[in-house]
Amino acid sequence: MTHLKGAGAALALILLGGSALAEEAGAPKAPEGPKSVVPVHASTADHSKFDALKKEFTSGPEVTEACLSCHTEADDQVMHSIHFQWDFTHPDTGQKLGKSNVINAFCGSVAGNEPRCTSCHAGYGWEDMNQPPPQQSSAVDCLVCHDRSGQYTKTATGAGHPPLDPVKPGTKTITGAAAWPVDLAKAAQSVGLPGRDNCGNCHFYGGGGDNVKHGDLSSALYMPSKEVDVHMSPDGENMACSTCHVSDQHKWAGSRYDVNASDPHHGDVKPGARRDVATCQSCHGEEPHPASLKGMKLNDHTDKLACQTCHIPEFARGGVATKTVWDWSTAGKLGEDGKPIALHEFKQSDGKELHSYLSTKGNFEWGEDVEPYYAWFDGQVEYTTSGYTIDPSRTVEVNTIKGDPADGISRIWPFKRMEGRQAYDAKLNHLVYTHVWGPTTDTAFWTNFDWGRAIEAGMKAAGVEYSGEYGFVDTYMYWPITHMVAPAEKAVDCAECHAADGRMAELAGIFMPGTDTNNWTGILGKLIVLAALLGVLAHGAIRIFAGKKGDSHD
Repeated sequence: MTHLKGAGAALALILLGGSALAEEAGAPKAPEGPKSVVPVHASTADHSKFDALKKEFTSGPEVTEACLSCHTEADDQVMHSIHFQWDFTHPDTGQKLGKSNVINAFCGSVAGNEPRCTSCHAGYGWEDMNQPPPQQSSAVDCLVCHDRSGQYTKTATGAGHPPLDPVKPGTKTITGAAAWPVDLAKAAQSVGLPGRDNCGNCHFYGGGGDNVKHGDLSSALYMPSKEVDVHMSPDGENMACSTCHVSDQHKWAGSRYDVNASDPHHGDVKPGARRDVATCQSCHGEEPHPASLKGMKLNDHTDKLACQTCHIPEFARGGVATKTVWDWSTAGKLGEDGKPIALHEFKQSDGKELHSYLSTKGNFEWGEDVEPYYAWFDGQVEYTTSGYTIDPSRTVEVNTIKGDPADGISRIWPFKRMEGRQAYDAKLNHLVYTHVWGPTTDTAFWTNFDWGRAIEAGMKAAGVEYSGEYGFVDTYMYWPITHMVAPAEKAVDCAECHAADGRMAELAGIFMPGTDTNNWTGILGKLIVLAALLGVLAHGAIRIFAGKKGDSHD
């Protein structure tokens, strides 16, 4: 949406009627193939030989209809998954979660912003959160996960549809690139198991840009070095996302709404076998370190520490920064000419300049090689939804992470703690939904910079009560860090935690030798050392005294 430069020139070329001229001027071309070299199992079918796929397709749903002529149950399976429903009722807390329901600290909410947010939906044409996703079988998008031609994509504001010839000038893809016309037949004939690029084209760009949201999911993982991720690197294990996030009937293991902080099945299931969880223990077990003196001591930590805590020393590695602060309260400032402002005062390590202020979104801070925030975590997250009463005098946790050192389930986990400042209902003390995207409306904030109208429209779209009064409140939002696993020699060293100013010095519920010498355990340790020293001195004095006394006898 912010990258419209050159749209006028492209439009002029089209009006002149010359597709060849447009090509000479540098019209976007489709990528030549998938960037990630991911091993896949040899298939018993070559889809390029199927007559059902040897045709000109005019829409994504037409391709899905062709797929379903063989894969007769796939549509029903996908439509019952969280990837399609965007709705999840937590089995323990009963909270109604999922992308269609929650409020976040980034672009706020899906409700009211559907064509933009649903551009990454695993289907076609979902334009209203007050309605369920489209129910016709052909609404499922098979290609977004299974295209292996590398040139299938979705438009950034098209409710899940791909850009087709002719592509409107200025159109962007879900990754922010200038859109190209997708060859649906080529995509359909290429299908195979998902690669890192299939998953990453949506998940790496959540929150409005590369690595903005998660911190450990970025374009650096398309083809990472071993230093960035030992599992996904072609020089390491060269894994696809589905190697860990295994599927059963199109339901994928692993969800940030219901995390397995520790693996309940590791003792019952052979390591590496398929299961309904995505955990480190699934492959590595509870004693992953070698049977050396140090290894045995490290294995003694697995009942308290998540594997990620030591083996992901920093996130946002590989040259792509992550957004660490987002202040919506400063959004809306315009220049002297009445036009939106864009400042780019952060340069990431690859030289790319990133915005530090946008009139549409406010102020930002970024970080690379970020040390995680650590907390006890039992896998359960409680979201501050619109019905929760907040205390605006304190920092509001958009998603509260739970954990108890004594419950036998919780582990110390690493998190990205996103700092935000976002809108709330100043009378009812609720976080609010905001209508930010909508270039043809008079209520979208990114068009008219009017918070009052944007919040009123967002709350109406979500069907939630709004008092008409708003303010801004400081927030935290937590993202579990579980990707970008470093080589073993780069893992967190013992001394980085067992020190007075160590990584976990502020963590409650555990005593780590070396972290605080002034608490009661530290004082007791000092007394023991002092007593030992006094004992040694006393023993020495006795020996000296006894020796002198013995010298006086013949």
